[in-house]
Amino acid sequence: MAKTLYYIYVIELSKRVFTESAKFRKANPQFNGVLQCLYVGMTSKLPKERFEQHKTGYRNKKGHKLSSNIVEKYGLYLRPSLYNHIDPFFTRKEALIAEEQIALELRREGYAVWFN
Repeated sequence: MAKTLYYIYVIELSKRVFTESAKFRKANPQFNGVLQCLYVGMTSKLPKERFEQHKTGYRNKKGHKLSSNIVEKYGLYLRPSLYNHIDPFFTRKEALIAEEQIALELRREGYAVWFN
């Protein structure tokens, strides 16, 4: 059986998220409006498939929503130039750590970023 790989992906969000979502603004007090608003995620699927799940409000067989409301409402498109250089991870734990590190690094660079 093939080993599961976990991928980091980045989605550009509409800048409306910054004006319309108080929780997004609160998470990004450093944002000056110059760069983009982003969502950073981690998935065992290919990033394109995961983006489609977000946009359609994907739920699992038990009915639990597995998509981000922020991406469902504000997601525009994938930003491969911000994640293609990141190799897949072999454990979910490693990918979750990397997801946070990458999100925080993008914030330091001046982006407004949401991650889970």
